[in-house]
Amino acid sequence: MAKTKTRYECSACGAEYPKWNGRCTACGAWNTIEEQLPMPSAPAAGSPRRAADYTAQIRELADIGTNEDIRYDTGMSELNRVLGGGLVRGSVVLLGGEPGIGKSTLLLQICQYLGENHSVLYVSGEESARQIKLRAQRLEVDTENLYILTLTDAEAVCDTILSTEPDIVIVDSIQTMHLPALNSGAGSVPQVRECTNLFLHTAKSKEIPILLVGHVTKEGAIAGPKVMEHIVDAVLIFEGDRYQSCRILRAVKNRFGSTNEIGVFEMVDKGLREVENPSAMLLEGRPIGVSGTCVCCMMEGSRPILAEIQALVSKSTLSAPRRTATGFDYNRMYILLAVLEKRLGLFFGALDVYLNIVGGFRLDEPAGDLAVALALYSSLMDKPIGETVLAFGEVGLGGEVRAVSNPTQRIQEAERLGFTMCILSKQTLRTLQTDRYSIRLAGVSNLREAFRILENGI
Repeated sequence: MAKTKTRYECSACGAEYPKWNGRCTACGAWNTIEEQLPMPSAPAAGSPRRAADYTAQIRELADIGTNEDIRYDTGMSELNRVLGGGLVRGSVVLLGGEPGIGKSTLLLQICQYLGENHSVLYVSGEESARQIKLRAQRLEVDTENLYILTLTDAEAVCDTILSTEPDIVIVDSIQTMHLPALNSGAGSVPQVRECTNLFLHTAKSKEIPILLVGHVTKEGAIAGPKVMEHIVDAVLIFEGDRYQSCRILRAVKNRFGSTNEIGVFEMVDKGLREVENPSAMLLEGRPIGVSGTCVCCMMEGSRPILAEIQALVSKSTLSAPRRTATGFDYNRMYILLAVLEKRLGLFFGALDVYLNIVGGFRLDEPAGDLAVALALYSSLMDKPIGETVLAFGEVGLGGEVRAVSNPTQRIQEAERLGFTMCILSKQTLRTLQTDRYSIRLAGVSNLREAFRILENGI
């Protein structure tokens, strides 16, 4: 009889080793390598094996039909936007986020709308049925088609799903589920991986959408093996400071829609409220007549959002001045500072520079370069920018202002919110029909022209 080999696996990343090590060489974590049960031996080569016949399951692509009910409306337009139009039948969606961010609150709220026409099974491994009832009363969720199951055995949960066949299943959370056959605790890499696989097969076999809640690590990544994110159909991340009201739902992976869309929510006493106009919320309370602030229009998928950029340039008392950027690429800020010093003769070497994108948003696209440069110049010269002025454009290393995508949507959003002037590149201005807009469009070819407009008292 062949001797079975003992294998060791990292509980943080899932890497396998033939012997125990104190440190995982794949992810760098210490004391995470654990001994696993020996894998069952494979049949010897040449041994007779009866192959199953699955030819009856082969179907032509043209014969596979789709109907209008392929997606479920969740009742929240912001969530539907991120999902690509709704919850797809038979899909497995992983919702991750920090503790207290509102994952369970969001899923329990959509049960109120889904329960009007569909049966929803809410599986909880973290709360008792009475605790879920208390939370449902606070959120005013009283649908009769919501069923609660408090269980942590993944096999028993899947057997219940197959026998009752609910329309939608919510599992809170995947880290609390476990398979008794595995010799490891709940939340470990093998448990999370195999439980996710089991839920995937259950969802595909009965075309029942399953929503999984996932915990996150200290670094902000979803806890468990990376392969879990490859198994599911969509990965949604709930972002935002738990001590602030604004919440952002972002798709990291979506097999049935775009990953560029975001959903904006606000946490209130009755749960999460959709923010249909995030631009107005972000600009609310903006200081008037204060230097160092400029408004930029960024694109999140197909949605234009106006965000306020704040810059503070002050005299430093340190030998190495501070550079801090919140919501903006730190290295990109250094590049813009170098361009301002080299091309325009501005000096930031002995000054502290602080940059912030208000509202918890992150400005990743190059369209925010011009607004950041204007905010830095405004703070350095202590010259305020008009409250009805916005700017967007990419800044090159030569100080030139380049065109960006979707200028029409950005300008229309600025018009709708009452802005009277927009600073953009001349290259973009030549492609627009200026007579269509009531807002004044100022085209610039470089940063010096943009600063000249600022000096003329806009």
